[in-house]
Amino acid sequence: FILAQAASNLDSSPQRNMKRNGSRGCVTRKTRFGSRERDWLKGDAQRGCVCLYGASEPQPPASGPQTSTSTQPDLKLVLCSTNTTAEELCAQRDVQGLYLQLHGDLIRRLDPSERPLQMLYDYLTAMGYEDPLRVQQEAANSDLSCMIRFYSEKPVNADQQERTLLKGVFSVRKGKTQLHKWAERQVILCGTSLIVASVKDSLTGKMHILPLVGGKVEEVKRRQHYLMFSSAGPQAQTYYVNFDTLADYQRWHRQASKVVSQTISLVDLSCYSLEEVPEYLFYCQDITHLNLRHNFMSLDGPGGLSTAYFRRFAQLRSLNLSHNGLGVFPESLCEIQTLTELYLSCNGLSAVPARLENLQSLQTLCLDGNRLDSLPEELGKLSQLCSLGLSFNDFPLIPGVVERLGALDKLAMAGNRVETLDLCSLLRMTHIKSIDLRLNGLRCVKSETLEPVKHLTQLDLRDNQLTSLDLSSACSLETLQCQRNQLGALTLSGFTLRTLHARDNRLTTVNIYPVPNQLTHMDLSRNLLEYLPDWVCDSRKIEVLDVSHNLLSELPARLLSSLSLRKLLSGNNRLESLADLLDHIPLETLDLQHNKLRELPESFFYKALNLKYLNVSANALETIPPSSQSEESLSTLQELYLTGNKLNENCAALLVGHQNLRVLHMAYNQLQSFPASKLSKLEVLEELNLSGNKLKTIPSTVSSCKRLHTLIAHSNHISVFPEVLSLPEIKLVDVSCNELTEILLPDSLPSTLQELDLSGNSSLMLEHKTLNLFSHISTLKLDQKPAVTAGDAQGTSTLWDHGYAEMCGQRNKLCVSVLAVDRFGDSPEAAYGIFDGDRNEEVSRLLQCTMGDVLAEEIQHSSVDSVYMSNTFLTSHRKLGMAGQKLGASALLCYIHHESSEPGRYFSLTVANVGTCQAVLCRDGQPLALSKVFSLEQSAEEMERVKLAKAIITEDNKVSGVTCCSRLLGCSYLFPWVLPKPWVHTEPLCSQDEFLILGNKALFQKVSYQEAVSTVLAVRDPRAAAKKLCTLAQSYGCRDNVGAVVVALHIGEDSCTCEPPLLTTEARGPPLPISVSPCDPATPSSSSGIASEFNSEMSASEVGSEAGSTASDEHPSSGPTARPERRCSLHPTATLWVHPALFQRQPSSATFSSNQSDNGLDSDDEAPLEGVISNGSKLEVEVDIHCCAFQLRSGPPESPKDLDGRHDSRSSDYPNSKMRRQNSVVVSATNGCLLAVCGREISDLKKSPSTSSLFGKKLSNGSVVALEDSHNIIEVALEAPKKKSGYFAAPAQQDPEDQLIIPPSLEQDVREQLRGQNQKMRKVPLEDS
Repeated sequence: FILAQAASNLDSSPQRNMKRNGSRGCVTRKTRFGSRERDWLKGDAQRGCVCLYGASEPQPPASGPQTSTSTQPDLKLVLCSTNTTAEELCAQRDVQGLYLQLHGDLIRRLDPSERPLQMLYDYLTAMGYEDPLRVQQEAANSDLSCMIRFYSEKPVNADQQERTLLKGVFSVRKGKTQLHKWAERQVILCGTSLIVASVKDSLTGKMHILPLVGGKVEEVKRRQHYLMFSSAGPQAQTYYVNFDTLADYQRWHRQASKVVSQTISLVDLSCYSLEEVPEYLFYCQDITHLNLRHNFMSLDGPGGLSTAYFRRFAQLRSLNLSHNGLGVFPESLCEIQTLTELYLSCNGLSAVPARLENLQSLQTLCLDGNRLDSLPEELGKLSQLCSLGLSFNDFPLIPGVVERLGALDKLAMAGNRVETLDLCSLLRMTHIKSIDLRLNGLRCVKSETLEPVKHLTQLDLRDNQLTSLDLSSACSLETLQCQRNQLGALTLSGFTLRTLHARDNRLTTVNIYPVPNQLTHMDLSRNLLEYLPDWVCDSRKIEVLDVSHNLLSELPARLLSSLSLRKLLSGNNRLESLADLLDHIPLETLDLQHNKLRELPESFFYKALNLKYLNVSANALETIPPSSQSEESLSTLQELYLTGNKLNENCAALLVGHQNLRVLHMAYNQLQSFPASKLSKLEVLEELNLSGNKLKTIPSTVSSCKRLHTLIAHSNHISVFPEVLSLPEIKLVDVSCNELTEILLPDSLPSTLQELDLSGNSSLMLEHKTLNLFSHISTLKLDQKPAVTAGDAQGTSTLWDHGYAEMCGQRNKLCVSVLAVDRFGDSPEAAYGIFDGDRNEEVSRLLQCTMGDVLAEEIQHSSVDSVYMSNTFLTSHRKLGMAGQKLGASALLCYIHHESSEPGRYFSLTVANVGTCQAVLCRDGQPLALSKVFSLEQSAEEMERVKLAKAIITEDNKVSGVTCCSRLLGCSYLFPWVLPKPWVHTEPLCSQDEFLILGNKALFQKVSYQEAVSTVLAVRDPRAAAKKLCTLAQSYGCRDNVGAVVVALHIGEDSCTCEPPLLTTEARGPPLPISVSPCDPATPSSSSGIASEFNSEMSASEVGSEAGSTASDEHPSSGPTARPERRCSLHPTATLWVHPALFQRQPSSATFSSNQSDNGLDSDDEAPLEGVISNGSKLEVEVDIHCCAFQLRSGPPESPKDLDGRHDSRSSDYPNSKMRRQNSVVVSATNGCLLAVCGREISDLKKSPSTSSLFGKKLSNGSVVALEDSHNIIEVALEAPKKKSGYFAAPAQQDPEDQLIIPPSLEQDVREQLRGQNQKMRKVPLEDS
């Protein structure tokens, strides 16, 4: 039996398992691939290994993958196949059962027939992996344990056990008098009761039950570790318990205090991984509410749901068994006739038993998220049922039994398959008042009778496919929600209508009769309305009206003078003027942005005295009206947004009357100054934005604004730093993109200052004293003087450059991060990304630090864009570790690379994204969207996928009420509803492509693609353009984090810097090919889509620091005729040559000293074969790679025929995907390390936000902590003595069976072949000359 034999071989040598620790001592041989493990996996994708953890296995640290200091004492690597069952593994390992834990959450026992390895492969395939061998490799990665983990025995959670059950033998005395004696008794605290046994160490005989809800638990002060437990009521009983230790005393006191504080007898055992009800809970007969959701309750067994013990809950009224995976309806529940609430959501139920009619007291029945398509007729006998939840099932129509439920008033059927709603059927349901039919694919609402539907008051038809809707017969309708349909016309009855939500349709008219005098809230935004109907102005109680994003050319004067309207949103229309207002209208909020207004009425402000918020950004205003007719103003205006108009400094004088102004945005106007005397009178001003004007200074009177916490004045001509650092509440100062030369600082800075942006001031010089004063600021942005690199000298820097901006808005923390690398890898390539964590900053920071390195690894393993980009996202998702279990982030990654497969084109742009971050390319002045928004509201395909997976989509269109995104990095606990697999798109670039814009959801919610492109076209400078985009979004009403990246592209024939070709050229032979051992899953080649088994744990930079290897900086001189032709980045040289003798080994003092050489040999001990790298069980021949200054050189382009011949047979075929060239790389996976030459220059690595840990200490979560220069691994390596030839040493011990390198019979042949190759290489320069 090969499985048992392989497993016994794995564990047969404990001594050998302790070897190969090296510098990564945390991972024992049990978790590493050796020769036997590789042999087991070789050639069969149905084989694999399962990481099996013991019960005491600790969770990995929350910051990410396990560090070198953590241990895994109970982890075993078990070899098996996809056909191996849990029962077979248990027999082999001599354990009672196997347990599965998903996402660090619940733990369930595996059924004996379940197949662990197949479950693991299915999980990875559902995540997005497509190549079977990559799935096989990822399954063996220990990092995966944060998402899916197998245990050989059920782990014990002490805290969970404490909340479920407390038990012990203590001294007990009954009653308050001294008549009773102290006795040793078994004492149990479970559920709502204290249980005292009548016999010591036994539960036989009489059990004394003390209900604690509403009772008391008190400390007995005159004695140590004593507690008094008392029940409630006039006949209260009391027990005294003496605990042995302080820990027991505190634990019992804490838990009992929670019970006695409850107002109802509630027991909450949700999310405890329970398989059955604790036996002691059945003694608590006073329980009225029992919550068992999110467990794995079984039907059989002593505490199973089918047991008769449930009848002992004589007072049970509410039972929640949602998310238990029951599969069938527990009919034993039909005997608990006291139930009034029963929740059985998400249990995979396909039928409801007829015996449910026994629950005559049932009032609420929730069956959401199952597989029901019908209900039994007996359900109609539930005469008291008033709420029925059938959402996210498979009902094709409203069940007929509903007509017989006379008390039912609320029916929830969202997410079913109801395509037609017949109002005639509602006539027979005279009791139903509220119906939820969203997300049904509803196409038609018809009525074949004129009889009015008098009982229906609330109807939810959101996210369907309706083209017209006539509900005039629903004369009692109060609330209608029909957003995100395709409605062109809407007809309603206005008798009782109070709320109407109809945004995101195609409405050109809305007919409501009679006039809806009860209407208070109406949303008609994002439609095609050219005018407002008259009945809108006639409505007497309307308070909130949203008609933004329509085609309105005017607002009726009667509407603006309404005596009830408090909030009017009419931005993004075609308004050219505004009618005069009546005196003292109640209007408080008015949004008029993105219209064509040239002026506001002269009397606007002193008639709208209640106005608190006004936004007139993006209009054509040249002035604003005065705040009052006299010097005394009664204005209550608090927020004023004037961005993007034509205002000059004369308007500033008109702002003085608004003395309650807290927020003032006047960005991107024509201000040349701001009157100092006027600014001093805005004493309560908190936020001031004057960016994008022509200001030369900020008045010193800004120091009078004592409440000012935000000053944004970028993109001006300011030369003197504003006097704001003395303000007591200042938090953010942004004076970037100005003309600052120096900063005069006070002796101390305010402790409130959190962010200071001084970037874009080319003449600014800061002294060390100034920098020391800034040391406490959490975010300080300064310009870095870029070092001139070889790539820059060749004109690479002229191909593209970038700028980015991040603004936290009114949030306390910034959850948006940016990745920007202008020179990525050895050739002219670039990588840009943006990550939005929504409410968390951890995940976005981790992605910023690690995703660039992951991409650098993946492009070495596959030449298919959809493969390496998808694997980059999936690997980054895994590397999030515990941080990615509950938290997630939207991510977008753009990779600009040379497309060698299509010589006629210069570069291609590959974009991948999940979530709501978006990328837009400006081509010929027009926006071209490159990304896909994975939002449930914007992707019908994703909505259908999530529905089929039986997710619960809440009324705010969020998966389980958590996120509106269907694809994210992180949030793994929402699998399989939320996936990390990205959308991947490759776009060939051309000379008409001017720039690229990356932005998060908040940016593109407020700034359209066309406006974003027009904005950048007008600014041109990438940094200033990114700043402007974020500023505009904030001025348009964005209050969340906003981030933008602008990449200016300069790709065209005019960028060519090639030298004229030589008159005489000769074709050169092919470079020395790579020679490797036979391919296996742990040994990838440069063209394979399979990575090394453990290289995914290490970034490309970690590889550099682990290997500690560099090459000589010296190039051979072959005379003037051998000088290589200088080529530009658009037309790279076809072949780059490096002599094999140039490869030299340099030890890293941080990792590879002679006393750490695990194979017992240093490079001086014996002379290795020239050109041969000895490393473990693998033979490697040095190839056409030049690693001077860590820069990879590419080989000649391969023909399709050659490419097919070299492509690994295991790689997946993507006929529709682009192929990119591969760098020749020597790799080894003997010890789980990818030994490769880093593909970036040192200076570019230093500039990269993803610093790759080559120039710093990389933490387990992907963050980087800078090291001192003396500890810089790369600098140490470069300064080390250079040695002729050598080998890559691995930090692990070699096993005796792994030391075979070259068979003796072949050694002489290998030497001769290498000698011949070297001689041939020496002749080439002479032939060329």
